[in-house]
Amino acid sequence: MKTTAYLFKALSEPVRLRILALLTDGEHCACDLMAVLDLPQSTVSRHLAALRHAGWVEGRRQGLWMYYRLTGDKSPLQQQTLTLLRRELVILPQGQQDHEALTAFLATKDKTGCGKAAPDHQ
Repeated sequence: MKTTAYLFKALSEPVRLRILALLTDGEHCACDLMAVLDLPQSTVSRHLAALRHAGWVEGRRQGLWMYYRLTGDKSPLQQQTLTLLRRELVILPQGQQDHEALTAFLATKDKTGCGKAAPDHQ
């Protein structure tokens, strides 16, 4: 029961649910999440650490940057919960806004480095 409670406790923060919703379409750099959530690196990292420790996400380092994705190895309860979250979080107004913001950010992101948006050339 403690493990199950820990899994659900990790989902008790709105920011963490938003992160999970953003990761439903694949792996993203922490800087992508920071840009969409409009939160500082320390806050996003703290929430990602809680999700990672609970087994919801996993990360990999590429140079200076960390990339996160939903965990592939899950218990049956976690798999069922994630299926529900994938379906429901993305249709909530905040989930839709976040996905639109992520799409817009990725379209302007400087391809030479993480965390930078391409300059406006007008």
